[in-house]
Amino acid sequence: MAPTESPIDAPDLPFFDVNDLAFSVRSDLVRAARDAGPYARTPYGLAVLRYEQVNSLVNDKRLIQGSARWSEHNGITGDWARWWANIVLNKEGAEHVRLRKLVNPAFASRHVEGLVPKFQELANELIDGFIGDGRCEFMHRFSEPYATRVICRLLGVTDANWEELALYAEKMSLALSIAARDRLDEVEWGLAQMGAYADELIAERRRTKHEDFLQSLVDANEDGDRLTDEELRDTVILLFQGGIDTTRNQLGLGIDLFVRHADQWSLLGRHPELAANAVEEVMRMRPTTTWVTREAAEDCDIDGIHVPKGTTVHLFTESSGTDTRAIPDPDFDITKDDRPKHFGFGGGRHYCLGHFIARGDMTEALALLARRLPGIRYAEEPTWLPDSGNTGPVRQVITWSRAEAR
Repeated sequence: MAPTESPIDAPDLPFFDVNDLAFSVRSDLVRAARDAGPYARTPYGLAVLRYEQVNSLVNDKRLIQGSARWSEHNGITGDWARWWANIVLNKEGAEHVRLRKLVNPAFASRHVEGLVPKFQELANELIDGFIGDGRCEFMHRFSEPYATRVICRLLGVTDANWEELALYAEKMSLALSIAARDRLDEVEWGLAQMGAYADELIAERRRTKHEDFLQSLVDANEDGDRLTDEELRDTVILLFQGGIDTTRNQLGLGIDLFVRHADQWSLLGRHPELAANAVEEVMRMRPTTTWVTREAAEDCDIDGIHVPKGTTVHLFTESSGTDTRAIPDPDFDITKDDRPKHFGFGGGRHYCLGHFIARGDMTEALALLARRLPGIRYAEEPTWLPDSGNTGPVRQVITWSRAEAR
């Protein structure tokens, strides 16, 4: 079971039970704690709330990637825990560098420009499928197919079975929610299905050579000394799960922000050139990854707080991104292009591999959605994953000004 007491011996600091399904990283409780100071305690260790401290600690050499111990912290064992420990995200040092170099070419910035027409074509196709209805459940009708089919096209595989892949990724991603302990059967099922799909792809690439990124990974495995069988399989699973989950949730969170800021949606519809900046504002205000996780690699002091080796340090992304000490006017505004960097994609050595692609596909999606679906609003209240850990909409039914839609 997850811990209930903090390893941080600083009783004057506020305590956040981030495992509580009712806890929200955007709550008045967190806001009040941030006003009082930069830090709070959690069952895992230390929460960092202010921009200055997050910006410093995300690159602190005394801290390593902290996500690797998520399984241990939450009593998760089995195949998912083994897979999670083995992926590039959770490796350090030479192993991290080696795996990252093999995966980086698929997500290079030079690929984004060439993919823009494909992003636009796909977004328009999906919008065409529901625009005449006057309403849609956004996550299933747009966000899931868009995110899934983008990653399929990026990796050079058919997107005909996107629904199955989206479901597998959704189930796997439950392990990163604080609700994971109650849904481990679903998590393991999703991993098994995604693993079987990865096996099929790898076997097919071994039978017939292709000119694509997946083939380069299979070739690295066949070289015998660059990528083991286990690493190849685990990496293919990660490319699908990570590529689908983040964009799907982030688009849904963006729609929520725009529903609550109708003037900004209207502005984006008239000025699609603001879409790239809109993505950055969405990531600053409502990141799907609500904290960047680090772990103390040694006993250390952080601003006079003793942090024992092995302690988790959660860098709260939304809290840092709305901190008025760094951003005096933190309200959602897509015209602002001078914001300090946000941490929605992490930071330091473990910066998100797919950030160029995610930025590119979300930019095109938001620009077209705003132009074609003016006046979006909720047709019913959405339902959500817990607002702690990795979050996003579960169900999100929207409507729009049908007479003006195009």
